[in-house]
Amino acid sequence: MDLLKLKELISARKIKWSNHCLERMGERDISIADVKVCISSGEIIEDYPNDFPHPSCLIYGQSVAGQIIHVVAGCDGETVYIITAYIPNTDKFEADLKTRRQ
Repeated sequence: MDLLKLKELISARKIKWSNHCLERMGERDISIADVKVCISSGEIIEDYPNDFPHPSCLIYGQSVAGQIIHVVAGCDGETVYIITAYIPNTDKFEADLKTRRQ
């Protein structure tokens, strides 16, 4: 996944949000602005090139307030699809919140 392309599409507002994703973000107190900041300043920590219907990735970044968040986003080259966003914890990730526990 090309992070520069994702950033371009985010700044061009070529983003699709599913209702389910927006509901989950609301439950987790993660805003649309948080997701945009995470993608704009974050880094890809996992790549899922064979995801359907579009390749996707896991992005590590920060919210507007500086809290670490993860965003899963897909891309078809023209639009970014926000799949989910959540606050990572050490149950599934190492202390760096970037490395998935085995």
